Amino acid sequence: MRVITGTARGRRLRTLDGNDVRPTTDRVKEAVFSVIQFEIEGRRILDLFAGSGQMGIEALSRGASEAVFVDSSAQSIAVVRENLRACGLNGAAVVIQGDALSYLAPRAGRRDFDYAFLDPPYGRGILQSALPAVASVVKPGGAIICESPADETLPESIGDFVIYRHYRYGRIKVTFYHVPHGDESSDGGDDE
Repeated sequence: MRVITGTARGRRLRTLDGNDVRPTTDRVKEAVFSVIQFEIEGRRILDLFAGSGQMGIEALSRGASEAVFVDSSAQSIAVVRENLRACGLNGAAVVIQGDALSYLAPRAGRRDFDYAFLDPPYGRGILQSALPAVASVVKPGGAIICESPADETLPESIGDFVIYRHYRYGRIKVTFYHVPHGDESSDGGDDE
C-alpha cells in the first residue's frame, strides 16, 4: 500500500495484519480519487473506521486542509499516527480513538466535513447504522464515499444525500452519495 500522488507520493503505508483488517486496495483507492481529484484541495475530510488512515492520508497528500481519523482500535490508531509521521502530514491531522457513532452524535447537524470516507467491518450492519449520522455532518456540496461488499444493498438516500455513483471492483463496491442540484440525475455506473 502506498500514497498515489501529491506531497507524500510513493510513501509506503503500514497496515495491520490479521483477519479483522481489510485495507482498501490501491486500485480501489486510485479509482475513488480519480472521481474526486479536482475537488479535494482545501477540503476537510472525515476518515471514519480509519484502519491505516490511507484514505485520509491520500486526501491530505493531495491538498486537503484537514483530515480527522476515527477508529475504535488502539492498534489502528497507532498505525494511523505512524503513517502520518512517515508522510509528514501530522500538522493537518486529528486522530481520535473511539466509537464512530459516539464521535458523530455530538456533531450532528454541524456539517463540519466536505468528504467522508467509510470502510467499516463488513457484514455487521455498521455502515447502515453510521450513514444517517455521517449525513448530518457532511456539507451538502460534499460527498459520502462508502466501501462495502459488492452484494450489500445500501439505502438509495440518507437525509438529503442520494447515491449518484457506484463502482464494482471484484467483490468490492464503492458508493458515492451527494446532495443533488436541481434536475441532476443519478449516474449509477458500474465499472469492473
